[in-house]
Amino acid sequence: MWDIFAFPFFQRALVGGLLIGGMAPLLGMYLVLRRLSMIGDTIAHVSIAGIALGFLLGVYPVGVGLVFSLVAAFAIERLRSAYRTYAELSIAIIMSGGVALATFLFTLGQGFNINVTSYFFGSIYSLDAVDLYTIFGVTIVVFGVIAFHGKEYFLLTFDEDAASVGGLPVRALNLTLTALTALVISVSIKILGALLVSALLTIPVASSLLIGRSFKRSIVWAIVFSETAVLLGLVAAGLFNLAPGATIVLLLIVILIGLLTLKKGFRL
Repeated sequence: MWDIFAFPFFQRALVGGLLIGGMAPLLGMYLVLRRLSMIGDTIAHVSIAGIALGFLLGVYPVGVGLVFSLVAAFAIERLRSAYRTYAELSIAIIMSGGVALATFLFTLGQGFNINVTSYFFGSIYSLDAVDLYTIFGVTIVVFGVIAFHGKEYFLLTFDEDAASVGGLPVRALNLTLTALTALVISVSIKILGALLVSALLTIPVASSLLIGRSFKRSIVWAIVFSETAVLLGLVAAGLFNLAPGATIVLLLIVILIGLLTLKKGFRL
């Protein structure tokens, strides 16, 4: 039954899943600590609208979804600036608009709705070479930006006012981080689906914060938990004919519950 590893589609799924599993929690750490955990769901819903439009126009759906995600990211930052006291309002507004636009485009589509709905739950086994190249490119960009601006984002995460007073380009850094999140979300949808994609941004981080004794160690643990769930989830899904995205997320939750139990976060 281990012959599944010899199939090209499963090899592509492993490569794509592991790449996403590395960069998603890296960005997720900054988002969670800045109380922007829901931004993943918001951008995912907008991306679905772009994917629907891609099918409607007959062009690369993930590419159109990526463009929509970037537009949503910039719109969120613009609204966060306009509503500084109620920054979370920007996320609610963009999510509502994304859902409405996706629903509207669904009504225009006649034969592509089944294809679009597969992006709600993920279709990692359908990854092709173009998808892998896109994911690999986004991975390089994400790790590159964090590597060059890690100190700036660290300060921005824990004290945005101090970062501004210190002369850091706060607005540009915020826009860049949100844009990176949009890129990760858009290329992750085909793997986990819009309904589950934010799980890789948040759950590994939630687990790592329970045991990480420093910021860097927490990031490392988040990536370890994420990659472990992706690898074991894909293997289990392939061997036992399970839903890959759901299996990965459930494994992440099992890891979180296990750590909570060990840390006596709740009583059995």
